[in-house]
Amino acid sequence: MEPLTRTLVHFSDALKFEDLSGDIVHQTKCLLLDYLGVTIAGTRTESAQAVCRMVLNDTYNLGPGPCTIIGTSARSSPERAALANGTASHSIELDDTHQAGSIHLGVVMFSVAIALSEIHPEVDTKQFIAAVVAGYEVAARLAMALQPKLHYELGFHPTATCGVFGAAVTAARILGLSEEQMLSSVGIAGSMAAGSLEFLSDGSWTKRLHPGLAAQNGILAAKLAAEGFRGPASILEGRDGFLSAYSRDAKFHLVNQDLGTTYGISRTSTKPHACCRYMQAPIDGLTELAITNDLHPEQISRVEIAVLEAGWPLVCEPRQRKYSPSSIVDAQFSMPFAAALALTYRQAGLDQFTDDNLNSAQLQSLMSKVVMVKDQRIEENFPAEWATRVKVKLTNGNEFEKVVRFPKGDPENPLSWQELTTKFQSLAMHVFPQSRCQEIVDSVTEMDRFMSLSALWKLMARPTRETAGRTAPAARGS
Repeated sequence: MEPLTRTLVHFSDALKFEDLSGDIVHQTKCLLLDYLGVTIAGTRTESAQAVCRMVLNDTYNLGPGPCTIIGTSARSSPERAALANGTASHSIELDDTHQAGSIHLGVVMFSVAIALSEIHPEVDTKQFIAAVVAGYEVAARLAMALQPKLHYELGFHPTATCGVFGAAVTAARILGLSEEQMLSSVGIAGSMAAGSLEFLSDGSWTKRLHPGLAAQNGILAAKLAAEGFRGPASILEGRDGFLSAYSRDAKFHLVNQDLGTTYGISRTSTKPHACCRYMQAPIDGLTELAITNDLHPEQISRVEIAVLEAGWPLVCEPRQRKYSPSSIVDAQFSMPFAAALALTYRQAGLDQFTDDNLNSAQLQSLMSKVVMVKDQRIEENFPAEWATRVKVKLTNGNEFEKVVRFPKGDPENPLSWQELTTKFQSLAMHVFPQSRCQEIVDSVTEMDRFMSLSALWKLMARPTRETAGRTAPAARGS
């Protein structure tokens, strides 16, 4: 068996900022701004505040620590800050998604890189960006190799399982470890790869915790390796290694295919809608039909949605729970609920995923008219295309149909910098004043030219008079 682990680690260690195109650097800045927005807004959720309280109340936490818990006045160790920030960033379902791997990368890699760069002020913007790109690459390639559908079938969430490997690489880069130490970091991370999909059974919060745990454990793995702790050098390809253990038919060749010529970060999408990525294309299609044809819920007799098979167990099953969501987590993974929002409000953001809408009789009536189907036509180009076909039939017999190949936010249909800025402002203004939000946008825009990282991270903190995680209002329905 080819030494895949060593090959991937060698690439990750050797990668230089100068190897990256201007487009990749720009994409990294776009994804950083997106990460900061969703993290700042995510701090308002009950789940994120619970993690923050745990960090603050930890009896082993001997002081405030050097690292910012974004959107709060709290500070902690790098590991704890990464845990808190990673959880907050994944708590509103608006974070980035790598297409082919079906994995959320920024919530892990940025959580690691920000925390560690705060305790290593010598790390400059170029080193920061290269470390993040390397982490994205490792986690994305592992997620693709496992094949998302097969990984899901075993009950695993790739953001957690694959994310910890990317986190270990990003951490090793920021900490300045040698290639052999990075190899041990990755080997150690293999014993930290976990993340169950069982949250789908009752709408609980553990999925939100997954990137935080991956980020925290990636830092721990790198720190252990820095002290000489050894991990298996064949953790990916070995008989009992990650690829064989976490997929029934892993595609080993995808780990190093075209390594260095294509980058996972350039195939990463951003979300306009506050829910599972598999629901984004149907929302786009239904929203367009509603606007173009001036459709209203009382006119609709049937809604048919073709859902990708890889996403079926996430957003279509179990059937009873998808048609009767009882929590915001349930709603964010309910295709019928999202369809009803799209047709009623013509959008599906945080302001629509609320407890009031969970209990809306009108939405419940419309949900009952939603039929989800499988369609081989939309599977032909997956995962390059996360397509859908939606059809709305009215009580008067008229029908309207729309095929969406590339939902908004995909690499082929990206959010512009201005659209990302608008998204950031709408999220961050729940916590920071307009002036601070604009300062953050300006700083990220210029960060690869002269911006000090420490100055940027200082903008992420609330004044110390505000007690993070205790007085901040929780986001609705969180």
